Amino acid sequence: MHQIVDPNPSSGRPIVLPPKRIIGSPAGPRVWASADVPDLSELSRRSPQRAGDVAFRHFCEPHRSERREAGHTFMVRRARRFLKDARQHAVPSPHGDIPVYVFEPETETPRATVLVAHGWTSEASFMTLFGERLRHMGARAVLLDAPAHGKCKRTRSTVVDYTESILRVADAFQPDFALAHSMGCFAVLHAGGGGQPFRRQYDFKRYVLIAPPNEFGAVTREFADVRGMTPAARIMFERHLERIAHRRLSTFTASHLLRAANRPALLIHAKDDFEVPIRHSETILANCPSAELVPFDAMGHRKLLSSPQVVRAAVNFLMKD
Repeated sequence: MHQIVDPNPSSGRPIVLPPKRIIGSPAGPRVWASADVPDLSELSRRSPQRAGDVAFRHFCEPHRSERREAGHTFMVRRARRFLKDARQHAVPSPHGDIPVYVFEPETETPRATVLVAHGWTSEASFMTLFGERLRHMGARAVLLDAPAHGKCKRTRSTVVDYTESILRVADAFQPDFALAHSMGCFAVLHAGGGGQPFRRQYDFKRYVLIAPPNEFGAVTREFADVRGMTPAARIMFERHLERIAHRRLSTFTASHLLRAANRPALLIHAKDDFEVPIRHSETILANCPSAELVPFDAMGHRKLLSSPQVVRAAVNFLMKD
């Protein structure tokens, strides 16, 4: 049994989580919640504020995520071998250096520079197929580890921190285009679309968005539901994020950010993605005239990153001119 103790020491009552459970949807199971996921249902009823505080701390620590696959450590060791051909850099930031990996083309002058952003709980090494393909096509690929991911020494992060890292890496390498997966899509769109809490933005000329979530609020709702949080506790949790972002979560959508960026975007999504269902991309498509959607079969949320067809479609879209 996994126990989470109420942060109020006067109660002294532990919250005990059942060993395992599956969170389902009409389309099938979406999240495997292991025994490491705290059950905040009792704390939510007694103190919504404290439950919101606990949830926020966990949300900002990617290593705690129930979305991290079994065998993650082994997959990381294997994936990092594919970074051996990349030049490694460290871009300074107020919160520590940002690890950057650059795949240079064989040509003296790159045809273009592409910033490549991974998803939450992932890291740059899982995006190397895109880096290699871009390099072979004559482009320079700039991959980074987000705060609290990969070799970055931080242990806590938010999507706002990720966006700040994107902006700093973009300032350093001046990319033409952006390619991102999952929550990385929010970060590159936030950097490109601008808005609070930033006073600047970066003009990516074109985007490839792989399995993008549309509503950030949908991410937080699912996070709260997995932990058994009451609506009142979820609101307390979301207020932390709204304070950091200086905006309501209801306005923090990929559709809104892409319209603000006003640039072409290719959406790539698997029809059987249960973590971020394809309806997210369909909503972006319906609201953004600059977007087009290419669906794939039987690739889920992560197999897209190792599919030669997906890699070709993504790189061809960026390099088509």
